[in-house]
Amino acid sequence: MSVVDKLKSFFFRPKADPQAAGSSTVADNFLPWFSPYNMFTVRASNTLATNETIFAAVSRLSNAVGCLPLKLFNNFVPVMDHFVADLLVHSPNPNMNGFDFLRTLEAHRDTFGNAYALKEYDSRYQPCALWVLDPNRVKPVLEKTTRELWYEVDADDGRYYVHNLEMIHVKHIHAVGYAGISPIDVLKNTADFDVKVKEFSLDQIDSAVKASFLLKMATNLSDERKRRVLESFQRFYQENGGVLIQEQGVDIKEIERKFIDTKVFEVERITRTRVASVYNMPAHLLGETEGVNYNSMEQMTLEFVQTTLVPIITQYEKEFNRKLLTQAERKSGYYFKFNLNSLLRGDMQTRGEFYFKGVRTAVFTPNECRAWEDLPPKEFGDKLYISGDLYPIDMEREKGTTPAIGMKMESGKG
Repeated sequence: MSVVDKLKSFFFRPKADPQAAGSSTVADNFLPWFSPYNMFTVRASNTLATNETIFAAVSRLSNAVGCLPLKLFNNFVPVMDHFVADLLVHSPNPNMNGFDFLRTLEAHRDTFGNAYALKEYDSRYQPCALWVLDPNRVKPVLEKTTRELWYEVDADDGRYYVHNLEMIHVKHIHAVGYAGISPIDVLKNTADFDVKVKEFSLDQIDSAVKASFLLKMATNLSDERKRRVLESFQRFYQENGGVLIQEQGVDIKEIERKFIDTKVFEVERITRTRVASVYNMPAHLLGETEGVNYNSMEQMTLEFVQTTLVPIITQYEKEFNRKLLTQAERKSGYYFKFNLNSLLRGDMQTRGEFYFKGVRTAVFTPNECRAWEDLPPKEFGDKLYISGDLYPIDMEREKGTTPAIGMKMESGKG
């Protein structure tokens, strides 16, 4: 029996009679993976849970990927009745919807550098679930003779090897091997420095002088006299709205307190810039406003989409196309595609101008524009229209003929 056959026999045993003693199902095969340690539950990263800037970057990226509309197309036409499309978009596994699945994968990728989802098959050997795995327990390896990529899965009851076509794997860049580099590891020095600066600032606050005023007397006073003077000072300050009267022989000086060194904010700015650089995203998305100069929110979003999301989304699309579609389906024109235009819709005026030009130049039909605005289609709205003053340059026009509307006007009549 080959390695693949062993894996199939472990993960996808034939369904037995539930009434029979000792019967097992596909779900039963995964039970050893849950006890005493659940390999489908990921241990939280301490850095992610304690560094606000890194958490903000991971949240923005994972939410952006999870919110993007994902569809299966066949030669530019959306496919609605394909079981793989329904699986990926609506319910990748019994515990997750499509948004949670994609957001979790992206959060793993941005935290551990790698995200893995194991394919589960039904009795007809069709994908029926995608299980998100703990990246700490999966490692890419190469088979010695064939040089094929496998994934070593460290389960509680042993070690298993899964072929690369049976595992969804999205990752950050890598130089050696097939495992992505963790951004958290790259930012380790930055995160440690940021923590130390914050701890130092908190220590300064705890050890700071809490007094607000310094009272100087012309003569030495007894302890009782000092107490009465201080009580009189406090009472007068409270009863007169903070106004003080400086008497002769008494010098009142306010104590200037600096609880937080201004350099702490400079350190935070540096941290935001470094985190943004590692995650390849604009620093203004993490709250950095210095040097930001955009004419509109649309330009800001366009930079995020072009420089950050396009490489990420392309990786997801390639991975889904290769491992969730058969070669015959890909050759016949099937492919998964995220709709990045949903992030670039702009304001009402910009969208109106975009739709107006698209309809008049036969790029969009009216119903397509209505669909983007979540409006129902209208009769005759699936036709393409073209402006009457535009014609092919090599077209011979008959006098008085307007091909765009197919009418011939009589001479002297409008």
